[in-house]
Amino acid sequence: MAAKKGTNVFVWIVLGLMFVGLMGWGSVGIRGTLHTLGTVGQKEISIPDYTNAMNQQLRALSAQVGKTVTFSQAKAIGLDQQVLASLVTKRVLDNAASDIGLSVGDAQVRDQVMSISAFKGLDGKFDRNAYKATLERNGLTEASFEAGLRAEVTRTLVQSAITGGVTEPASYAATVVKYVLEKRAITYAPVGPEMLASPVPAPTEDQIKAYYDAHNDAFTTPETKQITYALLTPEMISSKMQVDDQAVKDLYQSRIADFVKPERRLVERLAFADTAAATAAKAQLDAGTATFEDLVKARGLTLSDVDMGDVAKADLGAAGDAVFAANPGDVVGPFDTDLGPALFRMNAVIAAQTTTFDEAAPDLRNELASDKAKRAIGDEISHINDLLAGGAKLEDLAQQTDMQLGTIDWTDKTTDGIAAYEEFRTAAAAANQGDFPSVTDLSDGGIFALRVDSVTPPTLQPLDKVHDAAAQGARTQATQEAVMKLAGDLATKVAGGADWASLGLTPQSQTDLTRRSFVDGTPSGFVAKVFALDAGSADAIDAGDKAFVVKLDDVAAPDPTDPATVAEAKSIADQAAAGLAQDVFSMTAARLRQGLTINIDQNAVNAVNSRFQ
Repeated sequence: MAAKKGTNVFVWIVLGLMFVGLMGWGSVGIRGTLHTLGTVGQKEISIPDYTNAMNQQLRALSAQVGKTVTFSQAKAIGLDQQVLASLVTKRVLDNAASDIGLSVGDAQVRDQVMSISAFKGLDGKFDRNAYKATLERNGLTEASFEAGLRAEVTRTLVQSAITGGVTEPASYAATVVKYVLEKRAITYAPVGPEMLASPVPAPTEDQIKAYYDAHNDAFTTPETKQITYALLTPEMISSKMQVDDQAVKDLYQSRIADFVKPERRLVERLAFADTAAATAAKAQLDAGTATFEDLVKARGLTLSDVDMGDVAKADLGAAGDAVFAANPGDVVGPFDTDLGPALFRMNAVIAAQTTTFDEAAPDLRNELASDKAKRAIGDEISHINDLLAGGAKLEDLAQQTDMQLGTIDWTDKTTDGIAAYEEFRTAAAAANQGDFPSVTDLSDGGIFALRVDSVTPPTLQPLDKVHDAAAQGARTQATQEAVMKLAGDLATKVAGGADWASLGLTPQSQTDLTRRSFVDGTPSGFVAKVFALDAGSADAIDAGDKAFVVKLDDVAAPDPTDPATVAEAKSIADQAAAGLAQDVFSMTAARLRQGLTINIDQNAVNAVNSRFQ
C-alpha cells in the first residue's frame, strides 16, 4: 500500500545524505560477477550500498578528527563492522516493510526527486537532462536510484512508527535539573602548615620504612627498553650537498618581497557615514575638544576595531600621501574609502628594510642544501630497506650508508635525544625484543630504524638508594595529616558558631555554586565535597599540600521559571527521549531480526575492503 506523504524534516535529511552517498559510488568500485555482500531475509546488501556507506563514514570521521582517516585506521576501530551492521539493520526494516505491504507512492518519489538541488537547472527548476546526466556520471540508472529512494523513505516511515510513541520523560528531566542546578552558598578558608603550633618532627626510620612500603610505586623505575638505532637526518648530510649559485640567486629573487620591504606605517582608520560627519569630527580634534579615542568611543567602537596594523602607502588609497607625510600621533583626513569618508591616525613609522643577497645567501644556501638532503634521504630509503631485508644489522647500515648508530635507554617518560621525535617515541613504545627493524620517516625529512636489545621490567629500588626521598615523603605526609587534623578541629568550631577571624582564618564566600562550578585555588573534587555537606555543617577538605575549612551556609533549589532552568530541562528531556527512542528501536529491530536468515559473504566483504586500502 502507499503511505501518506509526510512532512518529516528528518526524511528530507536522510534523502540528502542518501543522494550524496549514491553520488559517491565509483570512488571504490568492484567489477566482475560480484554484486552483493549477502542477504537479510529476502533483501540483498549490495556492494554500492556498502561502499557508499563506508565512504560517508570515512568522510565524517575525517571531519571529526580534523585529518584524513585511512581505511586501515578506520578498520582498526571496527568502523567497517559498524557500517555492515547498520546495513543489516536497514535490510531488516526493508523486510518488515515488505511483510506489511508498506511502500511510498510514485508521486511522492517524483516530488522528492524533483526537490534535490543537484537535479535543478539554472532557473532553480527540475531539469530532466541534469537528472539523467548526473546519474549517468555516477554509474546509476533512474530505476536504481528511484528504487533506492523509495526504500530509504519507506525505512524512515517504519523507524518513525517504531519510535514515534516515545515521549519526553518530564519527571525524569525535573529530577535531573534539580540535581544539576541546585545551588550552594559557602564560606571557606585555607589552612596551611604555617598555622601548625610547631613544625612536624623528622620521621623515624620506622616511619620512613612504613612510608616506603606503602608507596612502592613511587620508588619503582618504569619499564626500560635498551634500544639501538640507526639515524639519518638532513642536518647530518646537508654539508655534503652541492648547491648551485644560480639556484641561490633564483630563490632570493622568488622571495624578494621578504627581503626588500618598503616603508610602512602603523595606522588606525575611523570611517563615518558622510563627509560632513567626518569633517565635524576632524574639527573637534583640531580644536582640542575631543581626542581620537573620544571619537572612536562615541561611535561605539574600540581602538582594536579601527586598527589597520602596518600598511604600505598603496594600501591607503587617496590617504596614502598624507598618512606617510604625517608625524606619529597626527590625524589626517577625511579621505574617501570603501567604508566611507575616514580619518586616519598615523602611530609609528616602520622603516624600509632591505636584506641584501649577500646577507641572505648563507641561509638560502642552507635551505636548499637541506631540501637536497631530504630528497637524497628519500632516494636512499629503498636501498636501506633492501639491506635490512637482506639481513643487514643496524651496525651494517652505519658502515654502508650515511646513517649514524646510537643507543638509548628508553622509557615512556624519555623525551631527549632521538626521543624528542614523536615518531621515535611511538615506534619505541610499540617495538618488542626480536622485532625486525624497519625504516620509519621523521617529521624533518629524516629516517631511523631501531632494535630493542633488551627490556628491563619495572624495578623497585632498594630503600637505601631512595632513603632521602622516602624520608621527605614521610615528613610531607605527616605534615599534611597534622594540617588536616587542625582543619578538622577548626571546622568543628566553625560549625559551632565560632568567629572565623578569632580562629586565625581568613574566610571567603561563594554563592550560586552548582555541581558544575569550580572554585579557583581549590583542588579537584572540592565542589563535590561541598555538595555532600548538610546546611549549617562544616568540614575539612584535603588539598594535598594544605586543607580548606568549608561551611555550607545555604541550599537553594533551581527556579523553575528561570529561562536557563527551562532550557536545561528541555535539553535533558530531549536527550532522554532520544536515548529511549534509540533503545526502543534497537530492541524492536533485534526482535524483527530473529525471524530472518542472514547470510554475509565474508570473501565478498574482504574483496570490497581491499579496494579501500
